[in-house]
Amino acid sequence: MDTLPLTSPEQVGLSAARLAHITRWMKGWVDSGKLPGMLVAIMRRGELAYAETCGKADVERNKPVRPDTIYRIYSMTKPLTSTAIMMLYEEGCFQLDDPISKFIPAFANQRVFMGGSRGKMELAPAERDITFRDLLTHTSGLTYGMMEANAVDALYRAKDGVDFQTSTATLKEVVEKAASLPLIAQPGKAWNYSISTDVLGYLVEVISGMPFQDYLVEKVIKPLGMVDTDFFVPPEKHDRFAANYGAAPDGKLKLIDDPARSRYLAPRTVNSGGGGLVSTASDYLRFCKFMLNKGELEGVRLLGRKTVELMTSNHLKGDMGDMGAPRFSESTYLGIGFGLGFSVMLDPAKAQILGTPGEYAWGGAASTAFWCDPAEDMAVVLLTQLMPSSTYPIRRELRVLSYQAIVD
Repeated sequence: MDTLPLTSPEQVGLSAARLAHITRWMKGWVDSGKLPGMLVAIMRRGELAYAETCGKADVERNKPVRPDTIYRIYSMTKPLTSTAIMMLYEEGCFQLDDPISKFIPAFANQRVFMGGSRGKMELAPAERDITFRDLLTHTSGLTYGMMEANAVDALYRAKDGVDFQTSTATLKEVVEKAASLPLIAQPGKAWNYSISTDVLGYLVEVISGMPFQDYLVEKVIKPLGMVDTDFFVPPEKHDRFAANYGAAPDGKLKLIDDPARSRYLAPRTVNSGGGGLVSTASDYLRFCKFMLNKGELEGVRLLGRKTVELMTSNHLKGDMGDMGAPRFSESTYLGIGFGLGFSVMLDPAKAQILGTPGEYAWGGAASTAFWCDPAEDMAVVLLTQLMPSSTYPIRRELRVLSYQAIVD
């Protein structure tokens, strides 16, 4: 965003007066003390038509949000990891219905949690092995420890559990630990948000022969010109790194990750394909433009058009709500399906929100979000730092504010 010139909104079918509603909305959230700061950028027909910052990137140090502020994007890492694995798919390295046990033998012959009482887990054999498509669509039967919904989640949270964020083990060891634990559903039968994309990151490593973080940076991030996107913030960029906050009981902000002491200031042993990256608005808009261009950006093609079309198609039997009422997601469930790494809008009326069938999106744990709308040739990026992402309905509010500004 700091390197993209702003075009007149009217030249790309947007109303400057109606976009001003977004600016007032941002100011309202920040002035309320509920959000530290916000950045919103809207691109249409390849042109940046709206880019505004509001509030503080670091409240304690009185640092304002800047166009080049660096944010923890958490699960907005997932579409990039999905891009990496699909590049290897295009090279003929695997098929979507291949069992991942071909590459990670620890995932063969898994067991599925069926319930239990008095500390005893009832398990049944998996009807089949997890496939690549199961991982890409979050229908693998894997879970997240943060769900706190069943005994398997508790095993993930245990001291020797499944930790892709702060572990000092190897990526291989963490993935194989996950493989040793029961699944919470039969593969392919239910949509459950999970460590699936972290496992995909390890599969990138196994298939390519390169460390996962090296493959993602060298084969995806650098070719797309995403100059500030990485798994850590180097010393020369520390002053641009935002603080991360949680919502205190009184509705105020509670500092939970000081940018001067953050674990993101240095490389880590395990790099999370599901949530490990930091990035900027400008960088993520480049990724959105690459996707809207069907796999190409400024002469660099990483994916074929047909692959992008497959990735952004719904692969579920209906919407996410039809696949078992997920316990948590970075999206709502009704009217929303899931592709290979993205949520996919199926029915705006059922979702009860402005939108377009075929738009694809995702968000991150610190309330960040993006979506791409091929029919409108439009992308929106929202960056802030407040956990958890379910605290306030800012994503849905921004969707309305963005779409109401279309006037052509």
